Amino acid sequence: MEPHATGTVEVNGITIAYETIGDPTAVPVLLIMGLGAQLITWPDELCAELVDRGTYVIRFDNRDAGRSTHLTGQPAPRPLRSVLRLQRPPYRIEDMADDAAGLLAALGIDSAHVVGASMGGFIAQTVALRHPARVRSLTLIMTSTGSLLVGLPKGPVLLRGGRQQAARDRDGAIESSLATSRAIGSPGYPFDEGYRRELAGRAYDRGYDFDGYLRQFAAIGAQSDRTRALSRVRVPTVVLHGLSDPLVSQSGGRAVAQAIPGSRFVGYPGMGHDLPRDLWPQFVDEMATVIRAGEERRAGELEGASRPA
Repeated sequence: MEPHATGTVEVNGITIAYETIGDPTAVPVLLIMGLGAQLITWPDELCAELVDRGTYVIRFDNRDAGRSTHLTGQPAPRPLRSVLRLQRPPYRIEDMADDAAGLLAALGIDSAHVVGASMGGFIAQTVALRHPARVRSLTLIMTSTGSLLVGLPKGPVLLRGGRQQAARDRDGAIESSLATSRAIGSPGYPFDEGYRRELAGRAYDRGYDFDGYLRQFAAIGAQSDRTRALSRVRVPTVVLHGLSDPLVSQSGGRAVAQAIPGSRFVGYPGMGHDLPRDLWPQFVDEMATVIRAGEERRAGELEGASRPA
């Protein structure tokens, strides 16, 4: 791995834990992970490849995950009521987007190329809408618009999510994570049990919190439909989606690509709701392409701003 640093910052009334990788003077890329997932869910090898492409990678734990603030004083919502939007969430996707933008500000980074996976894609879209000056480009992976008409999970996966319970111990948490990975993973690619088991163990040790997962789940359930608002996004955008995704169906990714002007949809046969190792090089290629377009756009804007009126 390239040189990296870890730390915490106080933003939006909470503490956010983060890790940076690479040269701080390089092009910044902010990675936002999904439901219940920690910064380590972004594969080290993928991050290293992004750094090799000339970027400075920032990955972080969302609130209620890993080493960031866990809102233990807030109630743990019930999954079914969250899905049906029958309860008020402890916080919203907008709050999590403000966390991400606040992290960039705290690190002294005026703007970055933003990559979001699953719930992280919801957050990334919302950062672009609420803090457009902070976003140079978007890479949105296995995500949706927030509309209840697209991106819906398959019935068995939805029922499984609603029945999940807190693990009793470390071994139980690892086995539960493996079972979920098998249920929503990529049928067209090998299941890397060793990698998944090691990752689940590390995640447990860094900060297992099932109630935090439920609070994030409630934020997802309460999110607004961003379809119309996404027409305001003007940065280069690529939407990557598994064509076999059982958790967020490909209609969600296609709807995002249709809503954001000039964006591209890239579908991967056999990919489910995860990041298959065999596709990491392709993901990085797509990210590098949209990052390059974002840098060209930014250079043009800076040049235009420097011209005499």
